Amino acid sequence: MKEDLERALESIQKGGTILYPTDTIWGIGCDATNNRAVMKVFDIKNREDTRQMLILIDEPSNIHKYVMDVPDIAFNFIDAAKRPLSIIFQNAINLAPSLIGHDHTIGIRVVKDDFCRELIRMLGKPIVSTSANISGSPPPGSFSKIADSIKDAVDYIVVHRQDDARQSSPSDIIKFGEDGEIIKIR
Repeated sequence: MKEDLERALESIQKGGTILYPTDTIWGIGCDATNNRAVMKVFDIKNREDTRQMLILIDEPSNIHKYVMDVPDIAFNFIDAAKRPLSIIFQNAINLAPSLIGHDHTIGIRVVKDDFCRELIRMLGKPIVSTSANISGSPPPGSFSKIADSIKDAVDYIVVHRQDDARQSSPSDIIKFGEDGEIIKIR
């Protein structure tokens, strides 16, 4: 796993993209602060840059680095979550402009997967996470279901967990509205 982490890190640091396992489904990722790399991910997915992608971070305490005002209740949701939980926050900061929604929002998930957590720690920044599929197609539940066009387009494919045959599913998503209301998206 160490060599895999180092190769993924090297690719990200050079502004590249990776295909990697997360705590949910396989994802396409890059440095979440590098706008050029983020635009590459949009291109790989054939996705309009008006449709948002989320970021992965390693610790709840890091949310404050990327969101201006974090509702205290967010930490309760993160702690209580039984499944991976992505939260859409208002007032995103310090990220690639193309990641931040027109309404200044960003989706963030505190990832539990050891590989992802270590990669984020090594990079010292969040990484983009979006499903490894062409926009509009169903997300692949395992590495073997990822289209060759995606595999051919990324700069590095993580070897770790490619043989894992368990079927995975996307995270739950909630959103904190401007008035503090909680909205379940998925």
